[in-house]
Amino acid sequence: MKQNKKTVPVELSYYGLYLLDYLRKYHPDKASDTGFIAGREEAATATFEKERLAGGTVEDAHEEAMRVLLEGLHFSPYALLTEVVEREFADEVAEQERELFCRRLYPHLNNLFAGYDTSDDTFALSPAHDLLYTELVGTVMLYLESYGVQ
Repeated sequence: MKQNKKTVPVELSYYGLYLLDYLRKYHPDKASDTGFIAGREEAATATFEKERLAGGTVEDAHEEAMRVLLEGLHFSPYALLTEVVEREFADEVAEQERELFCRRLYPHLNNLFAGYDTSDDTFALSPAHDLLYTELVGTVMLYLESYGVQ
């Protein structure tokens, strides 16, 4: 994969572009990790080719490649933060300020998220997800009390 001066991929396959878009929306902290993107892109492409060579349909090969591409990324801590802000703090954080507020706050939540194994693709269905949601509400509340929206 070629790089430009800002270390943003210049040439990406379908899988690389899909992953980059997905990361920008749901895992912004990983969107600039070109090594991660390139590795996943290559793995997905290789999986697609392997499945097709084994006689699988295009649809089945694509489905398996997408599974490899997005493995461990189905739960998004960033999306949970935006959900909490939208649901619980709509009056405190105006709609036009929410994205910037979440992008500023998100890097400060590493310790909170580190206490949970969010890499499991079924995390959103677990009781730990509800606990994380509650902790996130409290953390955002304390942040707003201390610093405001800024």
